[in-house]
Amino acid sequence: MRRFVLEFLRRGVIACGIGPIVLAILYLILQQTAAIDTLTVNQVCMGIFSLTALAFIAGGMNALYQIERLPLMAAILIHGCVLYISYLGTYLLNDWLEGGTAPILIFSGIFIVGYIVIWVIIYSMIKRNTAKLNEMLKKKHQNQ
Repeated sequence: MRRFVLEFLRRGVIACGIGPIVLAILYLILQQTAAIDTLTVNQVCMGIFSLTALAFIAGGMNALYQIERLPLMAAILIHGCVLYISYLGTYLLNDWLEGGTAPILIFSGIFIVGYIVIWVIIYSMIKRNTAKLNEMLKKKHQNQ
């Protein structure tokens, strides 16, 4: 458990610097598209703090996949749930998402579909790389 916590903290600290950068890019895009004109100091500070925390959590949660005793599907489910709660909380805290049932359901649907698509891509890449590696091993054994 100690190893997991240390790895979580290490990955989280590395990732948390990305949060404010993403926020700055987002604010620049919103300003260019005239979606926002000005921001209050409170909005900027809340955005920086919440995106830093979100990036820390998202980065740290990847340490789950280092736990060998944890089945992959359980790790994916835990990872997805923690990310969902973190993103939803961040969006609601910053008023980027209205607090009604319909907006939260739409957000949830988009999050679930996006999460599944990302994992299908990762699975496909791993499967392809594994097949290539197995083919290389076959050739090596045939040449011996």
